[in-house]
Amino acid sequence: MSVRILSLHSYPVKSCAGISHEEAAVSQGGMPLDRQWVIVDHQGIFMTQRTCARMALIQPSLQHGTHGDLTLNAPGMPAIVIPWLVDTAHPPRVHVRIWAADTLGFDEGDAAAQWLETFLGVPCRLLRVHPEAQRIASPDHVDFWRERHQAWAPGFPARHQFGFADGFPFLICNQGSLDELNQQLAERSVAPVPMNRFRPSIVVEGLDGYEEDYLGGMQIGSLTFAFVKRCARCPIPNIDQATAISAPEPGITLARHRQFPEGVLFGVNAVVGGAGPGAILCVGDAVEPEYDL
Repeated sequence: MSVRILSLHSYPVKSCAGISHEEAAVSQGGMPLDRQWVIVDHQGIFMTQRTCARMALIQPSLQHGTHGDLTLNAPGMPAIVIPWLVDTAHPPRVHVRIWAADTLGFDEGDAAAQWLETFLGVPCRLLRVHPEAQRIASPDHVDFWRERHQAWAPGFPARHQFGFADGFPFLICNQGSLDELNQQLAERSVAPVPMNRFRPSIVVEGLDGYEEDYLGGMQIGSLTFAFVKRCARCPIPNIDQATAISAPEPGITLARHRQFPEGVLFGVNAVVGGAGPGAILCVGDAVEPEYDL
């Protein structure tokens, strides 16, 4: 079976529900408007499903492509539209720390904050990436990859700016790995889980289970994806994205089979080269895997 793109996803508001795409313009910062908004608590600390599972039930949508109003929907709530602010050259800066990385956002206003507080039950604010933000994917990981893969990807860019994602602009997952995990769950009489538990950017099919462990990256048309770090999983895959209910699985089974010194691993973090104007990915695109040295 040839390797191809099975699905494409973006997550405009960090840790809220995703949007699926049949085709998507790709930039160095990730999928369209991926993690360009973040919810912060009353102390200014970014919020995720790790501590507030109800965030999974907030469904963003974007009007007019990549530069349109953001609409939020949630059960029992009226939809709220957050207008796309065009005069944002110098909005007031709000300092945000995403794990160990400092970056900048700007506040989307009281109406959005009140809507989120009503639904989530805690004081919080909605921030969008500030135009002056300069958050860069880990130079150590990217430089190490570039040194090892000069022959395959000469001139691969060293600097990759992105938004509020945890550490890298792309997460690549393999459907074959999920199939293997679900087979292991079935052996324990546990229901299968969908891929949305793992919040991927790109899902590929045609690889064996966990074959991505042996890849240095992949080529899709003119785009070169560098697999710079395997993804250590937090408890979010235990949260049903349709109900926000958490359970022990698939975490227990995944830990039994995928425990490594770096953590419990599923999927790979990636950065991209060749993502100039007009770069587009489509479901069904052929993928050329590049095996690691």
